[in-house]
Amino acid sequence: MKRSIIYILGTVIVSFLVFTACKKEKEQRADTDIAIVKHVNHNKQNINISVLLDLSDRINPKKYPNQSMEFFQRDLGYIELISKKFENHIRSKKSRSINDNIQLFLDPEPADKELNQKISDLKIAFNRNNATKDLILETSKKYVSACGAIYKQAISDGKYVGSDTWGFFKHKIKNYCVDENYRNVIVILTDGYIFHKDNKKREKNRTTYLTPETIKGFGLKTASWKKRFENNDFGFLPIEENLEDLEVLVIGINPEKGNPYEEDVINAYWGKWLKEMKVKKFQLVRADLPSHVDKIIGEFLLKKN
Repeated sequence: MKRSIIYILGTVIVSFLVFTACKKEKEQRADTDIAIVKHVNHNKQNINISVLLDLSDRINPKKYPNQSMEFFQRDLGYIELISKKFENHIRSKKSRSINDNIQLFLDPEPADKELNQKISDLKIAFNRNNATKDLILETSKKYVSACGAIYKQAISDGKYVGSDTWGFFKHKIKNYCVDENYRNVIVILTDGYIFHKDNKKREKNRTTYLTPETIKGFGLKTASWKKRFENNDFGFLPIEENLEDLEVLVIGINPEKGNPYEEDVINAYWGKWLKEMKVKKFQLVRADLPSHVDKIIGEFLLKKN
């Protein structure tokens, strides 16, 4: 009788321990599955990338020569990296979840119809119906080829009318670059200065432009520049836009030599302006070789916020 009771108790205890272990294992598996789903959901989100080119005289190899690599060549390197990161993003997704876009802008638009057609051809959208491997890998080739032609013409023309970046944000960015249910990113290739001959406005200490002459004229060339900047409300003219669904990556900041505070002032202008427009995430990157900027571009475009 005692042996029977002991046997029964032993069986009950073993059964309880097995049940508890199985339950714990299931709970652990459930936790792991949830974590994986969260990770996958984030990495597979749809992305909408816009690229805005500044074709001002910053790309003029005669005015701003660089022995290691001309600035227009750096731009082409950045463009190739951006388009390849876009390709990698799409290829990492299951075909049924693909719904991603990439496009390119110039402001002002070029007068050349053929060039405008090349830009139009760079508005590329992938979904489950057209995302073949060959077509995806054509993206970077198209971007490098078309942008090479764009820069070649801009340099050969030698007009360099400037880039109306302020006007693009004012009139176009919300409609052209922000789509619902997407992660919206705009990459701006610029030296950080903004100028266009047809868009020069000033209200008190706020402007639609920023040039080395502007910084000098506003007295922002000394160690006390930051105090003066803040106390006198210098900056770009504010734009009444809520861009909380947009992320901005600015590549190519290249301050004029002669003012040790020039880059800090440029960054302050951009930072203040983007914050006023409630941009959710932004990063300003100085001009460097594409190989050095590769990691920055990848982390900004592909890693979670």
